Amino acid sequence: MDVNAAVAAAAAIAGVLTGVIAMLAFRWSERDLKRPTRTSLHTDPVLPPGVDTVLSVLRSSAVVLDEGDAVVKASSAAYALGLVRGGKLSVEPMLQMARDTRRDGEIRQVELDLPRRGTGRGEALAVSARVAPLGSRLVLLLVEDLTEARRIEAVRRDFVANVSHELKTPVGALSLLSEAVMDASDDPEAVERFAGRMQIEATRLTNLVQELIDLSRVQNDDPLEDAEPVRVDELVAEAMDRCRHAAGTKQITMAVGGTADLSIWGNRGQLAAALGNLVENAVNYSPARTRVGIAARRVSAPGGDLIEIAVTDQGIGISDKDKERIFERFYRVDPARSRATGGTGLGLAIVKHVAASHGGEVTVWSSEGQGSTFTLRLPEAGAARDRAQQHPDLDDEAGQPAPTDPPNSPDSPAYETLSAPEVLP
Repeated sequence: MDVNAAVAAAAAIAGVLTGVIAMLAFRWSERDLKRPTRTSLHTDPVLPPGVDTVLSVLRSSAVVLDEGDAVVKASSAAYALGLVRGGKLSVEPMLQMARDTRRDGEIRQVELDLPRRGTGRGEALAVSARVAPLGSRLVLLLVEDLTEARRIEAVRRDFVANVSHELKTPVGALSLLSEAVMDASDDPEAVERFAGRMQIEATRLTNLVQELIDLSRVQNDDPLEDAEPVRVDELVAEAMDRCRHAAGTKQITMAVGGTADLSIWGNRGQLAAALGNLVENAVNYSPARTRVGIAARRVSAPGGDLIEIAVTDQGIGISDKDKERIFERFYRVDPARSRATGGTGLGLAIVKHVAASHGGEVTVWSSEGQGSTFTLRLPEAGAARDRAQQHPDLDDEAGQPAPTDPPNSPDSPAYETLSAPEVLP
């Protein structure tokens, strides 16, 4: 019995040891299978826990490279910028940064100008690239697109430079003219002549300061203040009164027509300034004894009816090159004519911002030697008010109705109902 018991005990112990050895062997083999090798990193790389989630919410373009420079993970923005092509990082300076960081573990950052792919204009894409190690084998590349930020900064610098120049011109002229008046104190005729010039420069300075104030008010994206239904007929009459003297001096005929009893929902002062700027430009850039037309109509749009106000002249027209820039601040198609008429180069920029702040737009059709048509499209009073009441949280861009086609000439439907021309005295 003792021998049999000993044999049984030995057999039991041997069975237990065999099971333990088998289990350990299985676990070691399983761990070996999971242990990354150079081959497995290339074929099936694994990101550290949580990294994939973080990369998916970053606004930057993100690219993760393995130790063989293959792309492990890339955001859609990285593909959109053309950073990744064929599973590889396509920007050589960034690739070299990644290799240097992988070698010494140092974080690197650089700003680069990259060519835009698919455009023949040679425009540069400004980016900021930052490379950092991600674990022991991976490298993370984050790229920020700085193109728009640089464009805005350039616009700001140009704006400051232009304002300084525009203010310096009348201020310098006033200084010189005041000295001339003092020197000609014994010559009443000369004093009168210099005083008249001073009035002109003072008016130019006043207009510039006022338009700068108007521009600052309409471009700050603040909600509309004192919004109310504004009758289009009253806006047109006010714009005509503003230009009555200049049109009469040049014997320009003004024709007013279109649909009557239309209303726009918005700020009356801003709308009057915008339409007044368009009519004033039409008069200033029209030859003598020509016609300026102002017409309004209602057009259907998915987001609600729109009111179109078109201002047409028979002036010099605008080239295709200039049409791309006429709504920029201080840009002038004809600087000499602008100086002669007292233009500041801010009128169309104000029109653009007023239209945008009211949920509309301004467009232009023009042909050199044939004239121009500027069209304001703004939500009708009832449609805009109803939409605001039904969707108080709807942002301007999402709620903006789709634009309709602009009138291409004074013969467009907007002018079919023009009343008899009014010849200003």
